[in-house]
Amino acid sequence: MSFFRRRISPFFQAQRLLKIMKWSFKLLILILIMDTGYLIGIWPDWKLYDKGPIQSSNFIRQYVYDQHNSKDWPRLFWKPVSIDKISKNMIRAIIVAEDARFYDHSGIDLEALQAAMEYNLSEKRFIYGGSTISQQTVKNIFLSPSRNPLRKWHELWLTIGMEQNLSKRRILELYLNVAEFGRGIYGVEAAARHYWGISANQLSPQQAIQLAATLPSPVKNNPVTKTKPFQRRVKKISRYF
Repeated sequence: MSFFRRRISPFFQAQRLLKIMKWSFKLLILILIMDTGYLIGIWPDWKLYDKGPIQSSNFIRQYVYDQHNSKDWPRLFWKPVSIDKISKNMIRAIIVAEDARFYDHSGIDLEALQAAMEYNLSEKRFIYGGSTISQQTVKNIFLSPSRNPLRKWHELWLTIGMEQNLSKRRILELYLNVAEFGRGIYGVEAAARHYWGISANQLSPQQAIQLAATLPSPVKNNPVTKTKPFQRRVKKISRYF
């Protein structure tokens, strides 16, 4: 009897493994169906973003909500403006700092992603994500700061959709108006007024470089704190400006 059990046990193990694989496949299909439904539900009407006033982002709305529970945080400072009212110095600085190939890719820069991953591996820690300006715009406006795989998946599809429906100029305009430049400071107009008391169209090359250097950690690294990482980033951006 024990000999019979030994002979048939591999057969039952194979059956069990096959059953697990079938259930895993069904679960995967269910997740994909549910996630597709979620994407359809959050899919934007791109016409609302193609032109006209800049709409509030998910990050801005989340800040307003969190600020009510964090009384030491300053109130939201956000003054969206047309890209025509933003200094060319600022536009150049952001592209140099965040996405040098912005006008050459279709939303996802595979070269930058590969370079970022290689650098992270060499440093044995996650430092750079290789996200383009388009991806960051999508994340700010529609998604959340979380780094879960599904969020990156949603970001990918939304970025493709945005690139197909909005011009590069409009994408850049949106990003410059929703990016965070300090605690509760969103958009370059608010940032220019907060740090130097001027409008975004008056930013000098050095001031523009300093704002670009705040990204991606503007609360910690900015023209007021002048941390060592901030100063290193200012020097790095200046070399290519």
